[in-house]
Amino acid sequence: MVTNNAAFNAYQQNSVTTASPGELTLMLYNGCLKFLTKAKMAIDANDIQEKNTNIQKAQAIIHELMVTLKTDQEVGQQMLSLYDYMNRRLMEANINNNKEIIDEVIGLTTEFRDTWKQVIQITRQQQFSNAQQI
Repeated sequence: MVTNNAAFNAYQQNSVTTASPGELTLMLYNGCLKFLTKAKMAIDANDIQEKNTNIQKAQAIIHELMVTLKTDQEVGQQMLSLYDYMNRRLMEANINNNKEIIDEVIGLTTEFRDTWKQVIQITRQQQFSNAQQI
């Protein structure tokens, strides 16, 4: 089992180090969703520490998404406002043990992730098409 775990950890590390910036953003969205889901389960289990830990991990990811934005463009400024809103809502959810607020943030994160996934697919198709023309 230790060998399998070490191999999995090596695979994950390799996935991160070889990922494109777009793929890294997708990984951040997926990680955020994972931690938010764990936070909801912790609320159900009345495990306040686990809830707090997972909400804080989701907030750290949102913060990372915020600092990587290019805010010199309007879309970047709009995303910054949305990320800030999500972060404030998670603070409220953490204080009040509110799964509905977490669901709201999950919905926003899922929309962003799905849109980002489409952007990656379109970019790959364009790169493949351009490579075939050479």
